[in-house]
Amino acid sequence: MRSDYILSILLFFPVLVIQTTIMPLISINGIVPDLILILLVFYSMKRGQLYGTALGFVYGFLFDLITGSLLGSTMLSKTLAGFVAGYFSNENKRELYFKSYSFALIVLMCSVIDSVVKSFFTTIDLNTSLFNLLFQQGMLPGIYTAVLSIFVIMFYPKRSLS
Repeated sequence: MRSDYILSILLFFPVLVIQTTIMPLISINGIVPDLILILLVFYSMKRGQLYGTALGFVYGFLFDLITGSLLGSTMLSKTLAGFVAGYFSNENKRELYFKSYSFALIVLMCSVIDSVVKSFFTTIDLNTSLFNLLFQQGMLPGIYTAVLSIFVIMFYPKRSLS
């Protein structure tokens, strides 16, 4: 059981390297998908709401420290996203969520929350409209992240090994 906790932290570092080096290369008009959020939603749905909230805090804190972004902005947004994703951690429906497109919709919702909260704290321009904040900085990255999360559905094992 403890190895699962350590594995979720250890998987963060290669995903962070991919997020900061490769993902900006496939951005569309500055919109970058968030692979760390997909990993966070996966573990939040698999382990529960409390675990997802704590893991979101750790992921956000490490991301802020390593990338040098505004300390606390990513930490708060990932914590909220892990908390929301944890609501869908139902032991009876877990396999159903991971094998259907419900996972992509949950990632979409969590990604919009993550993007809006993060851009609210990091946007310096006070002339940004609420529509711009919700759509361009919240919904578009969320859609892009949800599309990439479909690969998790495709490669998730059809049969549980345990």
